Amino acid sequence: MNTEQHLSALRNDINEIDSDILVLLAKRRRIANLVAESKLNSKKAVRDLEREEAMLINLISYGKSLGLDAHYVTQLFHVIIEDSVLHQQALLQRHQNPDISAPTNRVAFLGNQGSYSYLAMQKYFSRRPGKLVELGCKSFDEIITTVEKGLAEYAILPIENTSSGSINEVYDVLQHTTLSIVGELTHPINHCLLTATDTTLDNVDTFFGHPQVFAQCSHFLRNLPNVHIEYCDSTSSAFQQVKKLNAPNIAAIGSAEGGKSYGLTVLEEALANQKENHSRFIVVARKAVNVAHQIPAKTTLIMSTEQKPGALVDVLSVLKKHDVNMCKLESRPINGNPWEEMFYVDVEANINAENVKVALSELTQITPFLKVLGCYPSENIRPVNISSTNEA
Repeated sequence: MNTEQHLSALRNDINEIDSDILVLLAKRRRIANLVAESKLNSKKAVRDLEREEAMLINLISYGKSLGLDAHYVTQLFHVIIEDSVLHQQALLQRHQNPDISAPTNRVAFLGNQGSYSYLAMQKYFSRRPGKLVELGCKSFDEIITTVEKGLAEYAILPIENTSSGSINEVYDVLQHTTLSIVGELTHPINHCLLTATDTTLDNVDTFFGHPQVFAQCSHFLRNLPNVHIEYCDSTSSAFQQVKKLNAPNIAAIGSAEGGKSYGLTVLEEALANQKENHSRFIVVARKAVNVAHQIPAKTTLIMSTEQKPGALVDVLSVLKKHDVNMCKLESRPINGNPWEEMFYVDVEANINAENVKVALSELTQITPFLKVLGCYPSENIRPVNISSTNEA
């Protein structure tokens, strides 16, 4: 057997092993869903952190005996555990809200195929049954209107980014809509420079992209002062422009996965100001959902406070008194009321919990306006921390 034949045989072995791994992963997911079904009528939470920690310690130890390092085993099973938790949560939510299951899910999102909202939508609805119908929109207002008019069941909206912060336009449309937040997800963002032709960075003098993308890559752009910026309503629009112009001096900033849909190639990658760059998206619908008690919930409120010293402190004191953990506070101006602010508050709590009900009742008495924008499952699956001693 010559070298090429030997290499081909080894690659075939790897292909067979990869196929076996996929079969086992599918079997594991099916069993995890059976575990979720066994919890339908119990009070057991989806996650058992003590079991996860013990399991990871055992897997790390066993992996070492097989020649696998602790970091590799830990990272691999963090992904597997996250997948298991999210699918179990989705299953419990379907049982908790049987009327939301439909043969078709029409979803409005920003841009077209390849935009970050498109990729987040695909990720979120991959765990939910029903055919996915994609409805691309050119603005956040159009997205909201599409759902409010019944042209779509859901919409997905980016609401904050670890690099550029909150997306104020989305907070502003939430202030006036009748829709409810029914879900969330966090999606990793890897901004790349993509072109339609074989070129170099020195040749590129025009970048196409969404304003949020440019804000998240400001440090990279600062080193290219002579580059012209062209703003687009979405990253997919930027891809379309670069594909259409097909010139060596034109590039788009977006995801490698999205750009591939338009035949673009990556020229530079990891352009964001922060190495760990993630965007949080929310899912909205006309009808609110009930969150199963086994699932960690998040509730988003919108409120105004009285125009007097200490009014906001009074509000936060109510949350503290009733052991309601606030994980985000965002202020936005109230249109038509100069110097007055509307506050958006995220709390890690289920609106049906007794302490939350009491807290909301008290907040209603001390705030001129308070509205619950939604209570929904938290999909921020924090990995279990294993001590460095166990990883060593």
